[in-house]
Amino acid sequence: MLRLRRPPEWGVDPVPDSLRILRTFDVFVLWSSLGVGLLVLAAGALLVTQLGLTLWESVLVSIAGSVIGSVLLAGAAHHGSRAGVPTMVSLRPILGRSGSYAPTGLNVVQLLGWTAFELLVMSEATAILTDQFLGPWTAAIFVPIWGAVTAALALGGPLAVVRDWLERFAIWIVYASTAAVAIALLNNLLLLGLNPNLRPAPVAGNFLGPSSLLLGLDLVVAMPISWWPLISDYNRFAARPRDSALGTTLGYVAANTAFYVLGAGLAFLGITQFGMAPSNPTGFLLTLGLLGLSVLPLLAILADETDNAFADVYSTAVSVQNLLPKRRQAGIILGAAAIGVGAAWYLIATGQGIGGAYGGFLLLIGGLFVPLLGVVVADSFVVRRGTYPAAAFFEAAPRWRWPAFASWIPGAALYFAIRVAIPDSPGSHP
Repeated sequence: MLRLRRPPEWGVDPVPDSLRILRTFDVFVLWSSLGVGLLVLAAGALLVTQLGLTLWESVLVSIAGSVIGSVLLAGAAHHGSRAGVPTMVSLRPILGRSGSYAPTGLNVVQLLGWTAFELLVMSEATAILTDQFLGPWTAAIFVPIWGAVTAALALGGPLAVVRDWLERFAIWIVYASTAAVAIALLNNLLLLGLNPNLRPAPVAGNFLGPSSLLLGLDLVVAMPISWWPLISDYNRFAARPRDSALGTTLGYVAANTAFYVLGAGLAFLGITQFGMAPSNPTGFLLTLGLLGLSVLPLLAILADETDNAFADVYSTAVSVQNLLPKRRQAGIILGAAAIGVGAAWYLIATGQGIGGAYGGFLLLIGGLFVPLLGVVVADSFVVRRGTYPAAAFFEAAPRWRWPAFASWIPGAALYFAIRVAIPDSPGSHP
């Protein structure tokens, strides 16, 4: 008889050496997959529609931001993956045991937000693929279905997702589809003879000079930075620190750069709907039609989007365990998936979709977590140089380390002060 057994969970405890099996290629596949998604295309489009950048400016900002963010992302995983502990637990020697609860709470909130966005995008994309066969509420009906798939993947754990789902199926069709979209986009740009150095007339007034370029860089950096609070949840399964660092950097630079540039290129053609606007649910089909493609790229990206939702839900459970280590992952995973379903339903019911709130969400993440990442990198590479004893993550961790907060809080405050001081023009940025 078939017997279903609960997969082992590692919670906040160090991963044993026998399970640290992910090589550079495995980590590359994971982070190149997590760097792909419809949400990244939408963020790339914001470089043009909200900030008024030219195509070449968008390319340069995408490359620079992806390299900066991905290197920081890999650096954030350094001491956590070496110790075999999740990211929020890896903050205990830096912020203190109780001090780590503050970023943990923020992380749970942002992950639940990401879960809602991912479920919304997957459901809208499914409604497009099925030609809205259940009427205008097709996307809403698919939200709990994708929520159940996400919960199932999260219950299976990272090793199963990387080895059995991504490497055997999902990532290969995604790579092929991304190449097809890139070739079709380039061909359309050449046929239309569009000058990549000119700003599209409808958004030219949104360009504010250096401030727009810096905000664009910030928007690109925000995407990899949004993953650093959970990177060690997965890279703790890496065989060596080198596998963790190299696989993460190369994988995320490639995917993040490609999808930001593709999003900006599509916006440069005047295509800004990616199947995420309730008012225009066929927007992505229009995009593919204008590029001369079928729905295959959308299907491929949709298949890959599941691992992003999986990471959000799984890391929600791991983060909660930093606060409540005796709670089991299964119950937290089911609860997180249910909250994500409810939040996605709310976005659909209120007609909000993704829109400008998404860009603001990314900038909020950057403002809160980039300064903290600076503290983590400084403590790990400069102050202690990676010399954290195993006990520093558990019984030897101090309750609070106020010097770290004295750097993090003013850094975040300075970011938001600068952000508010930048003059806005109508529709210039979220």
